[in-house]
Amino acid sequence: MDEVLVRTAVQSDFYEIMRLAMQATEENAFVEPDVGKLAEPIYGVLTKQMPGIIGVIGAVGGPLEAAILLNIGEMWYSKQRIIEEKAIFVDPEFRAAKGGRARKLAEFAKNVSDELGMPLSIGVLSNERTEAKARLYTRVFGEPAGVYFLYNATTGLNKG
Repeated sequence: MDEVLVRTAVQSDFYEIMRLAMQATEENAFVEPDVGKLAEPIYGVLTKQMPGIIGVIGAVGGPLEAAILLNIGEMWYSKQRIIEEKAIFVDPEFRAAKGGRARKLAEFAKNVSDELGMPLSIGVLSNERTEAKARLYTRVFGEPAGVYFLYNATTGLNKG
């Protein structure tokens, strides 16, 4: 079996990343997604018009198995730059496959943080398998720094 590797996305990955992003919003969004608003940071990072990095699993020009979008920006109260995870998603077809794709993406984010010397903000916003995802993040990043709540909403818009 080939080792699962995360690579930095290139511009030609745009449509595959959008496919994964749409799957992610179907599964995890708690408000209706806007395709244009979703595409903007993805395209912006890929074309270097916006600061950030996208890590993907899969060959250039082929179907992608997973992706992570990391934006570089500021907290609302500081001018210090941080890395903010916007989305991490593994195609359901590859979740049971060997190789630990979610872990590889989390480690990619950790490496980006180390290489850039910037703090990383990353978390789990999901009502599906939340505890398992939190355990994975705890193994990769250490103890969490809080919790997140939704009121009058749950993730997964198409679940009725």
